[in-house]
Amino acid sequence: MHLIGEPISQIIAFAITAILAFAYHEFAHAIIADRLGDPTPRSYGRINPNPLVHLDVFGLIMLFLVGFGWATTPVNPNRLRGNPRTSMAIVAVAGPLANLVMAILYALPIRLGLVDIAVSSEVIPSAFQLLITGVEINLLLFGFNLLPIPPLDGFTILLGILPAELAYQLEPLRRYGSMLLIGALFLLPIIGLDIFSIVIGQVFNILLPILTGLG
Repeated sequence: MHLIGEPISQIIAFAITAILAFAYHEFAHAIIADRLGDPTPRSYGRINPNPLVHLDVFGLIMLFLVGFGWATTPVNPNRLRGNPRTSMAIVAVAGPLANLVMAILYALPIRLGLVDIAVSSEVIPSAFQLLITGVEINLLLFGFNLLPIPPLDGFTILLGILPAELAYQLEPLRRYGSMLLIGALFLLPIIGLDIFSIVIGQVFNILLPILTGLG
């Protein structure tokens, strides 16, 4: 999502909703890991609803500069109860599900007709602008993080549901996660395979009208 040329009101709406979307995605990871017995998130102060403690400064800067950012939650799979692969998959899926829940909450006032679809000023975002931006960003993070590419949550979820032998064979791909993700986002589109646009497009086409009631 690029902000170049956008009015200040849209930049403000993006900043507010993106910070919350990234922060509570990570907060969900931290809570579930804590509930499954890993003390690591708590020791890093991550069992905290304050969104600022969950943000990665450099990841946030990159989000505003190039439209692609990140945040992380410290989790030790070996401290989780049960099968580490399964437990990590549960921790991983909590993040995207948190984004889906946030998208629903943002969409509810729109769906119920409680806000006017009004044109915002150049500086102050309208309630509708804040809400629809919140829906869009959270749906984007929901769909994007479910892609089964390391280091995204979708890869961890995939390893948790695959047979153990196959998961073990795929596990080494994590060390190449950054390269694989960059390739999927920036190199594959050159040959006409834009996975990101296909997946996110389907998420938006299906869920956005259902949640907001907007065609």
